[in-house]
Amino acid sequence: MRSERSERSPERPKGVEGYKIAVIAGDGTGPEVIREGLKCLKAVSGKCGFKYETVEYDLGGERYKKTKELVPDSVLKELAGFDAIYLGAIGHPDVKPGILEQGILLKLRFYFDQYINLRPVKLYPGVWTPLKDKAPEHIDFVVVRENTEGLYKGLGEFKDKNTKNEIAIQISHNTRKGVERCVRFAFEYTKKRNKRKALTLCGKTNVLTYAWDLWDRTFNEVAKEYKDIKTDYAHVDATCMWMVKNPEWFDVIVTDNMFGDIITDLGAMIQGGMGIAAGGNINPEGISMFEPIGGSAPKYTGKNVINPLAAICAGGMMLEYLGEEKAARMLEESVMKVTGEKLKSLSAGKMGYSTSEVGDLVVQNLP
Repeated sequence: MRSERSERSPERPKGVEGYKIAVIAGDGTGPEVIREGLKCLKAVSGKCGFKYETVEYDLGGERYKKTKELVPDSVLKELAGFDAIYLGAIGHPDVKPGILEQGILLKLRFYFDQYINLRPVKLYPGVWTPLKDKAPEHIDFVVVRENTEGLYKGLGEFKDKNTKNEIAIQISHNTRKGVERCVRFAFEYTKKRNKRKALTLCGKTNVLTYAWDLWDRTFNEVAKEYKDIKTDYAHVDATCMWMVKNPEWFDVIVTDNMFGDIITDLGAMIQGGMGIAAGGNINPEGISMFEPIGGSAPKYTGKNVINPLAAICAGGMMLEYLGEEKAARMLEESVMKVTGEKLKSLSAGKMGYSTSEVGDLVVQNLP
């Protein structure tokens, strides 16, 4: 998945042995789930024989409350020397919504040009799904979401603000470069995944005639280079319907930033909820960041009841990105055994085990 490091990703300092991983445990239950992820990382590294070191950063709500700092430039420069970032959660009840998300999450994504948001949607054994008559063999696809353009670029303006004639303009900014590199990643990922070898473009070509004309043209042009990949197109509303009715139709879906944000949350629900959903913010040529999809869940902080499996799965995605594919497979196999044979539920406080005990189970069931 990786190639040359980007200009924001200088070579690691001499003397560093193994992988260098930045850990941002973050807010709420973030430190609790990251603790279990690191426990599993240590165990699987021992079995597979690779080395790594971690450095922790206290970015998040507590730091912001004390210092009004989000991500200092000095920290950005330090992070540029790492191989990956492992993130717990961002979100604090005492900080206005949007400040931490924009000032930390989006800042890191944009600074390190993490232009792919990668979201596996996979139902594990023993996990309940709200979809009737669907089993693990029916829910196993991946969403490739463009991660740095579109409506999330933050472009727009007000006209006649606070008057009866007010107009709010929000611009979806899409470039040929941004769209093409996302589409190419999706084709390559579909090829490497080597399952159904089917890639679906999810958009809204019938209404959003500028942005989605660009996406459609780019997708069809790149498709000519991948004769072995089956391609199709679905409007985003139809995609939502088919994800619920026939999720087995999908292998890989590629879409823009906004639509990707929406359908991946739907994907999390059909795979059993936020307790199992993991994601990666990917720069294939540089530094990527991996995280559980669920928020900081402040009401569960310190109670040792939150489900850590999403964070553990995010750690597995990080290992795959780093090239440790055997370790990633071992970790996933253990998680599947734990969900299939041990847990009563994925919900906080209802698993039948504490947060730390679930981490222990994953370690104990590593093949």
